[in-house]
Amino acid sequence: MLQSLKIVTVVQTRTGSIRLPNKVMLPILGKPLFVRMVERVRAARLVGTVVVATTTSKQDDIIEETCHQENLHCFRGHPCDLLDRHYQAGVTYAADVIVKIPSDSPLIDPEIIDIIISTFLENPDAYDYVSNICPATFPNGYEVEVMSMKALYYIWQTARTDFEREHTTPFFWKNEALFRIKNVEWKTGLNYSWSHRWTVDYEEDYKFVKLIYEKLYEKYPLFGLDQILTLLTRHPEIAAINEQNTGIEGYHLLLNERKKDSLRKGKKLRAV
Repeated sequence: MLQSLKIVTVVQTRTGSIRLPNKVMLPILGKPLFVRMVERVRAARLVGTVVVATTTSKQDDIIEETCHQENLHCFRGHPCDLLDRHYQAGVTYAADVIVKIPSDSPLIDPEIIDIIISTFLENPDAYDYVSNICPATFPNGYEVEVMSMKALYYIWQTARTDFEREHTTPFFWKNEALFRIKNVEWKTGLNYSWSHRWTVDYEEDYKFVKLIYEKLYEKYPLFGLDQILTLLTRHPEIAAINEQNTGIEGYHLLLNERKKDSLRKGKKLRAV
């Protein structure tokens, strides 16, 4: 069964970030940030075909050009409707399963990616959507979402709000009764989603990530979560670089939207 499923991992990538313009092209050890990240994604065993999904905007020509230079798959789709971009990338590459990973997570651990995907693949008939964000326990910047193409097609047809279209997957957890959903928590039982910010939205985030690479990459090209935590324990001054931004982005924005939506519908938010 597993061998017959085609997995396509979509790394959504654009240059038009408002908070930190052109962040995906910022250099890390001689290569653009998003290339370093894709290097880590491709190191996971279960990711299948990895596709950089950028927009059709002229400013993102540089993304496509860089992908060609680095021998990476590139798909160009809707600038704002990420749900459509993910779905159309899946159609183009004949996917049975879509893995969604944002391109501003250059510290993502290949082993964590495989844990989330393997949870889905262990019983693909049991789940429509598996993630580690609902609720989040991994560091911010370790978000991995896996969904069947069938489920993605359903929400592509059904989702209407700007928020649902712009973020691709909120429709799943805003309509939990419709789907078979599984969340994967960090095995230690700790919640580092508020205290560890390893995504890139601001200049301080970039400085933090760049320094992590400079400290670890030469000895451990595919350094993982535990090695980062060890480094930060030994050098708390590194963690302090972007601590003022901790807990203000990513999953928590989506969760707040989920709460507001539940209140609008007069529903009590239930645990997942």
